[in-house]
Amino acid sequence: MVLDDDAELRSMLRRYLGDHGFEVRAVENPEQLDRYLQREPYDALVLDLMMPGEDGLSVCRRLRALGQTIPVLMLTARGDPVDRILGLEMGADDYLPKPFDPRELVARLRAMFRRQRMLHAESTWDDDEIKGFGPFTLNVSKMKLMRGEEPIMLSSTEFQLLRVFAANPHRPLSRDHLMEKIHGRDHESMDRSLDVQVLRLRRKIEEEPRKPRYIRTVWGIGYVFVPDCDHA
Repeated sequence: MVLDDDAELRSMLRRYLGDHGFEVRAVENPEQLDRYLQREPYDALVLDLMMPGEDGLSVCRRLRALGQTIPVLMLTARGDPVDRILGLEMGADDYLPKPFDPRELVARLRAMFRRQRMLHAESTWDDDEIKGFGPFTLNVSKMKLMRGEEPIMLSSTEFQLLRVFAANPHRPLSRDHLMEKIHGRDHESMDRSLDVQVLRLRRKIEEEPRKPRYIRTVWGIGYVFVPDCDHA
């Protein structure tokens, strides 16, 4: 799914992505997007940041609040990295600044699809696909995080990040290692983007995100996951 108010860009993306094996639906406003998402699932959303009316940041934030987990790649026309960080904070999984090479868009979309397949594939887990920590239960096969009977909505990137943490309790993980696990080897390293993803995850599972209990910072290295059911 492509949402962009630029008719010429929508047409180009529809043709180019179609030529590279993608089935593409392109819409010009959030109202059309909502109608299509209600009808059927999509594998990814290419979302323009700058649009009249409801902009891409608002669209992304609203979709995540509604529990929509579709991977989002945000197109940013501005050069300010703050806009990219804001996109990640609102729930985007990746970003691409305009103007961009369509080949890079194809590469990033394929990387997003590989990550989605990884979520459903066998990985570093032992025989047990369900992990518990504190009041939470992480069900890998169903891609669900529960706090008691209450579901906690996670984006695909947040789920993958928590999955890696839970599979490696008490093991300090570097930022580079985490980036490779959630974005793949071909993803550009950007520590700040990982920190934003960790912050988003902390806000959902920590009582005090500024004083995290489960996902702790290891200065000079990265992060470590400390489930309270274990004694570190």
